[in-house]
Amino acid sequence: MPTLLHLRGLRFFFYSNENIEPAHVHVIKGRASGKFWLEPTVELAYLVGFSKAEEKDINNIVQMHSENFKIKWHEYFEK
Repeated sequence: MPTLLHLRGLRFFFYSNENIEPAHVHVIKGRASGKFWLEPTVELAYLVGFSKAEEKDINNIVQMHSENFKIKWHEYFEK
């Protein structure tokens, strides 16, 4: 499970067996979790257990790092 980013107690990652799906990133903090699609566009799949402020922060982080997340996804699965 490659970790892409640790920031503000959040861990952004993807599972190593998920290459049958479009590029995406998971996020966890404690028992809260979420998923964002990265392709074809950045889109929220779900967020569960986060406060509204955390949801906004997570969305901003994903938007800011989406290109890097996509690069890491493709590097990992296209080796």
